Amino acid sequence: MSIVVVGGNDRMATRYKDICKSYNCKAKVFTQIQSDFDNKLGTPDLMVVFTNTCSHKMAKTVNQRSQKRGIPVARIHNASVNALKTVLEQYCV
Repeated sequence: MSIVVVGGNDRMATRYKDICKSYNCKAKVFTQIQSDFDNKLGTPDLMVVFTNTCSHKMAKTVNQRSQKRGIPVARIHNASVNALKTVLEQYCV
């Protein structure tokens, strides 16, 4: 299963990837907006958005992409490890 994590803390990006790997998921993590962000998202099986630490432009891009492609989006206010684990337990088990 492929996952895109949008938002979160810069220093936690590697930790987010490790957690996804422990659930047998491949992850891309975007803590800040990058050039050509829309195309870099790809077509994952799940998008996780940390709304507390995500820019409006990033959230809007994720919403548009998910509606176009029918990708489920998990919106979490808190960018913690436990919040990510809770979402992964719901979708990856």
